[in-house]
Amino acid sequence: MRHPCVRTGVLGLALAAGLVVPVTATAAPPATAPAAAPAPPPAPTVEERRLDGEVPREILRRSGFAGIAPAFARGLARADSYREARRVVAREGSALWRRAVDRVRGHGPAAGDLSRDDDRPLYWARLAMTRELRAYAPEFALPERQRSALLTELERTSRGQDDLRIPRGELGEGLKRVLLTGFDPFTLDRDIRISNPSGAAALALDGAVIDTPDGPARVETAVFPVRWRDFAAGEVERALRPYLPRVDLFTTVSQGRVGRFDVERTNGAWRGGFPDNENVSRTETVPVADPASQPQWTTTTLPYAAITAADTGPFPVYDNTGVTEIPAGGTEPVVRPQGPTPGSTARAGGGGDYLSNEIAYRATLLRDRLGLRSGLPGGHVHTPVLRFGPGNTDPATGAVTDPAFVRERLEIVAQVRAIVAVAVSAPKPDRAPGPDRG
Repeated sequence: MRHPCVRTGVLGLALAAGLVVPVTATAAPPATAPAAAPAPPPAPTVEERRLDGEVPREILRRSGFAGIAPAFARGLARADSYREARRVVAREGSALWRRAVDRVRGHGPAAGDLSRDDDRPLYWARLAMTRELRAYAPEFALPERQRSALLTELERTSRGQDDLRIPRGELGEGLKRVLLTGFDPFTLDRDIRISNPSGAAALALDGAVIDTPDGPARVETAVFPVRWRDFAAGEVERALRPYLPRVDLFTTVSQGRVGRFDVERTNGAWRGGFPDNENVSRTETVPVADPASQPQWTTTTLPYAAITAADTGPFPVYDNTGVTEIPAGGTEPVVRPQGPTPGSTARAGGGGDYLSNEIAYRATLLRDRLGLRSGLPGGHVHTPVLRFGPGNTDPATGAVTDPAFVRERLEIVAQVRAIVAVAVSAPKPDRAPGPDRG
């Protein structure tokens, strides 16, 4: 914003000084307003401040990812404009995603002694990069809206959301196409060592071609943050909308209960308030575009009967039909093991009332609003909770990894792969049964 200039005549100056001799009034040069001091860079977020702990530093060091953020900062420092800074951010964000995928999938050498299947280096390296970008103080002006755009670009590219290579035309001839999503680690204040097998599955399956009874299937993946605000801003819809019409199956995946997989039959339009990775709580109806047409429930179109009947691995797989609702005309929540009743209000889907339920709700609502419900299998799969081995359960003193921890993560990822193979080769139903969507 321009500051108004103040013009003062010489006569006025003389009179103010007490002089009585007349002088000729002439315009003085405009006064120069002092330059506004640049706004200080925003403080690190709750997630970024966890980087100061020993566990994140050890994970970055033992995976060979410790140098990624410093190299990113050096690249930013060489940028002489916002456009160039954006190029650096897009390039380095994409490079982080590809490096994480290559490490997990066994492409090229893996630095460090941390097992290749680990999803955590991607999470902590991304946070180290966003912290550098938040502290970035270039020579050129960087308004807050532009810094925010850079942060958004880094989030999208480093999560694989802009790297979904769904084959078209002849390239996709005879090839099934699958879209799968995972999540960051979460509940880090409870145990900062936590890994998320859904994120590990996303890294392991990105670009993979799976043999199925119905022919080969190519899988493309992305991961999402465990933050309420990103979902409210439409991140899920923005990432998935271009691709759902082009795939043969989609599944959102997250970590669920101990010792079991669940195919979640019904998803609810309710946020239950559990704190996210920024320690923010939200208790409200899931905020979506066009809330006037928002249903209380959406349902899976995954072939749950075929998935639960197949031998996909060591963990049992359940068709989870339960929900929590406020019945029509009622005021108190009621658990319904067989799904919602007509006209009820959602309080928890089969997958609960946290962000795993919300990504399932958003993805299946998007499927329905795109007119794909009858022909596109899609829904949510919960993996077992990934646990540390016996003798390594104390978050304060435990090691960041152990053989049982690695073995269970590999087993979960392999079973996700097997579930995808069953799901994409199963016959498509004409229309999946669902509850009243009132």
